[in-house]
Amino acid sequence: MLDHILIPTDGTELSARAAAFAVQLAKKMAAKVTAVTVTTPADAMMVGEVRIIRNAEEYEERVSVSARAMLDVIGTLAAEANVPCEKLHVRSESPWHGILETAKSRKADMIVMASHGRRGLSAMLIGSETQKVVNHSHIPVTIYRER
Repeated sequence: MLDHILIPTDGTELSARAAAFAVQLAKKMAAKVTAVTVTTPADAMMVGEVRIIRNAEEYEERVSVSARAMLDVIGTLAAEANVPCEKLHVRSESPWHGILETAKSRKADMIVMASHGRRGLSAMLIGSETQKVVNHSHIPVTIYRER
């Protein structure tokens, strides 16, 4: 029995469809959901000795606004389905790590997240946060994919 589903989002349309799937699953299981988006803190945006972000305060404000918008999408889906929803904006140098830490701290029973299905060089260069979550998770992870 599932009581609590964690729904990570990166704000993409695919993530929104994965969230809709997760909310409907939660509704069927009478579970609650936690929506989470993970952003890299401004002070972690360094390449060698060069800071990529010129204005940390402006960066933090922009990611906060963006995070609220992403989380509100899931909050609306949950409200429409009458599913209890907590919304969290987490900062972590590694999104996959922030997702797993949130799952642990909120005692989630399952993570439902999208996979963009990158392959080849793109997958090697960008990496897959979803794959890292799957590899390191101690709870079930359901991957939502479309072909």
